[in-house]
Amino acid sequence: MTPAPTARRWLLTPTGATAGAPDLYCFPHAGGNPAEYARWAEGLGDTTLHVVRLPGRAGRHREPHAATLAALVRDFITDVPLGNGPFSFFGHSLGALVAYEITRALHTTGRPLPDRLIVSALPAPHLPRPGHPLHTLPEDAFLEAVAARHGGIPEPVLASRHLRAMISAPLRADLRLAETHRHHPGPPLPVPTTVFTGATDTPAATAPEAWQYHTSPPLTVRTFPGGHFYFRDNEAALLAALRGTLTAAPA
Repeated sequence: MTPAPTARRWLLTPTGATAGAPDLYCFPHAGGNPAEYARWAEGLGDTTLHVVRLPGRAGRHREPHAATLAALVRDFITDVPLGNGPFSFFGHSLGALVAYEITRALHTTGRPLPDRLIVSALPAPHLPRPGHPLHTLPEDAFLEAVAARHGGIPEPVLASRHLRAMISAPLRADLRLAETHRHHPGPPLPVPTTVFTGATDTPAATAPEAWQYHTSPPLTVRTFPGGHFYFRDNEAALLAALRGTLTAAPA
């Protein structure tokens, strides 16, 4: 599907998609570069990939960062038409929380739901959050703390004042969204849900089955070697799992 004009600022849609193919909306991790996920398009087979771009970075750098996760969800479902054809959601870390809350908002308002929700590297939302909030740390300690907890920040970035300044503001804004969000219990979603997790990603890998609390169909869990950014170690395995999940018949 070609994105509607209201959706274009939100979506990076690589060229070459098959006409009429189902859509996959991909929600990146905190501070994530949409281009990292856009390159998956060629490996997804008969699926049109749309990578979500949040306000305040890249082509939307003149826009303010979202004040709350609820505001981000509201703006997304207002601007991005969903339901003109089959679609699914994939989100990694913060992106998994965003995808889940958008699905809840769609359900609450009676709008079309994704065929499948794939949540990656995120503990079930009702579980207590471990550790102290990171987004409130002073600048000199912020990136080191993020790298220690989640990894994913290359050492040359940590060593460069210029590169640190480039990634710090959007990363802090994204972590604030996640760390200030409070889960409100609700009915389980009638959406088949799959959890992707890295085997050594603590705490996301500790209790992935807890996501069953949030979905009425049977939950599927896929565990990959590696930590929080397991897909960087073996992108081919991740793409194969995505293709298999998106084409699997609902349980």
